[in-house]
Amino acid sequence: MRRGSRRRGVAVVAPMLLLLLFVAAACGPRAGAQTLPAPAHADTLPESLAGTQWRLVEFRSSDDGIGTQRPADASRYTMSLGENGTVSMRLDCNQATGTWTATVSGSSFGFGPLRMTRVACQQPSLDGQIARHAEFVSSFLLRDGFLFLNLMADGGTYVWEPLRE
Repeated sequence: MRRGSRRRGVAVVAPMLLLLLFVAAACGPRAGAQTLPAPAHADTLPESLAGTQWRLVEFRSSDDGIGTQRPADASRYTMSLGENGTVSMRLDCNQATGTWTATVSGSSFGFGPLRMTRVACQQPSLDGQIARHAEFVSSFLLRDGFLFLNLMADGGTYVWEPLRE
């Protein structure tokens, strides 16, 4: 490499770097301006979902071969969405805990990793299916008092009703 070409590269980069620093300074916070942090969970945990409890009604598959699946005993499938972003579920004879998030401004919904007991439930049971599908829940809809949790790629919908004890 010739010395002259290296100098030309430095000569071009230095003014560009100065320009970027100038633009960043001009667009950044004004002197004396105070930037407040967003409140924790400001755009998550919609008030309509936080602190609610649900019972599974059915799973509606988009695959005609599967169709609609209903639990034999809906009282054995419950979900509690904590105000602090935690979720606890009873999935037939198993228990699952983890986290959940949802956006107020949209309809996105997601579960974090679930920790679940591994008791062999009497078949047929939806416990394993729900646990496997949890990571694929991508959106929600509240309609007529029901919570619809939709799987990505049109994989199906879990329908939950409010739990009234």
